[in-house]
Amino acid sequence: MPLHLTTPLIESDAYGRPQHQVWLKMEALQPCGSFKLRGVGHACEAAAARGATRLLSSSGGNAGLAVAWAGRRLGLPVTVVVPETTLPQPKALIAQQGAQVVVHGSSWMEANEHLMQLRQPTDAFIHPFDDPLLWEGHASMVAEVAAAGLKPDAVLLSVGGGGLLSGVVQGLQAQGWHDVPVVAVETTGAASLAAAMQAGELVTLPAITSVATSLGARRVAEQALACTRAHPVHSAVVTDRQALQACLQFADDHRVVVEPACGAALALAMTEPALRPLPVLQQAQRLLVIVCGGVCTPHADLVRLLAAAA
Repeated sequence: MPLHLTTPLIESDAYGRPQHQVWLKMEALQPCGSFKLRGVGHACEAAAARGATRLLSSSGGNAGLAVAWAGRRLGLPVTVVVPETTLPQPKALIAQQGAQVVVHGSSWMEANEHLMQLRQPTDAFIHPFDDPLLWEGHASMVAEVAAAGLKPDAVLLSVGGGGLLSGVVQGLQAQGWHDVPVVAVETTGAASLAAAMQAGELVTLPAITSVATSLGARRVAEQALACTRAHPVHSAVVTDRQALQACLQFADDHRVVVEPACGAALALAMTEPALRPLPVLQQAQRLLVIVCGGVCTPHADLVRLLAAAA
């Protein structure tokens, strides 16, 4: 039995309009609060089947929490190395699952390098976004949408490292939905996919300056860029302020708190169809939004960040 849940697919009366339905895939309701559990859970189960004796993660956010959650259910110890910039909330949530939390370095890259030095032959490293097992796990959400009888005209999702994008595209193609475009949304200051699509090759951002830290991959996975060449993928970028406003509005409209990373996609879903920045979004009569979730930014922090946003 998979570790993730089959999440609700609901039509949003708050964002839909006549002739323009907005459907929400509520991944924020996964047990550990984000879509990450689909791919991470799948990868952790595969590692356990191979005989791994410990699970390792270098994510101080939702992926690290998903590894800790999965490891607890699989009976495997977990070590998560997080950078010094990781906030107290995610560290506490990871530790709450019984995982060992190690703080090292000023960035994810330094934390990951330290984790690799700790790695033993029987350990399994669970990458936060760049692993075919993750994409296979994330693809299951599209299968659930198809099973519910909905074929969307477009899919709207947020992009960090590109694991969700890679999984959703894989899921769409598995359903034969090669004609269903994906709109990949990032925030200004974390738009590594937009930069790569514009350059035609992978780009490493000099720094992440967005408050949407869960989108903070300076360089997307190679598979994410490959998806933009194999499937109709459109890029969109919103401001931190738009993402934060969307999070707070979503909490009011649907009684669920999500991170600014998730708010990036929600910001476009909440926009009147005629005012959406891309024709594919203006024309979609059935828009599917992946509400990816996230637990690292509590409601009070959303309010504080919005007050400070330019």
